[in-house]
Amino acid sequence: MLRWAIIFLVVALVAAVLGFSGIAGTAAGIAKLLALIFVLLFVVSLVFGGLRRR
Repeated sequence: MLRWAIIFLVVALVAAVLGFSGIAGTAAGIAKLLALIFVLLFVVSLVFGGLRRR
């Protein structure tokens, strides 16, 4: 999932440089959403992994 967030971030940057503001904004929004989901799943896995070892 982190790979997809980075891909969309790169797409957003390239689109912004080329002047495609609509595509850049959409790709940046998707990248933010995927990064947030990745972080939330990472934290949940850390919490449940720590609880399982106890």
